[in-house]
Amino acid sequence: MTPERLLLGNHAAATLFMVGLVWFVQVVHYPLLARVGRAGFVPYEAAHMRLTTRVVAPAMLAEAGLAVAILIAGAAPVGVSLGGLALLLVVWGSTAALQVPCHRRLERGFDADAHRRLVRSNWLRTAAWTARAPLALLPLV
Repeated sequence: MTPERLLLGNHAAATLFMVGLVWFVQVVHYPLLARVGRAGFVPYEAAHMRLTTRVVAPAMLAEAGLAVAILIAGAAPVGVSLGGLALLLVVWGSTAALQVPCHRRLERGFDADAHRRLVRSNWLRTAAWTARAPLALLPLV
């Protein structure tokens, strides 16, 4: 296997992992936050943030680093690489501007409005990551 092919394969694996994870979070995990109960919500949200970060942060960093490496190495068509990176900017921007503030608010206690915004705004990340999947797989075909 060539180094270029290994780079593309690792990037596709990281992207597909994140696609599966974001769909699970969107359809199962975030909606269930409303069922935790007010009494236990603050410690639950703190644990959620800590544990989720341990899983998500390395995968997101790997995906982004590999996407940049693909562009630098010219391992995929430039349009595919730039399109994928643009979608990653949407993901990272949405995370920072929309989801993190909702979680910060939820850290103080369950708030139905913050929860609703979290679930609704996360559709942007779900769509962006889903759109990345074919872009990550295309250079492998």
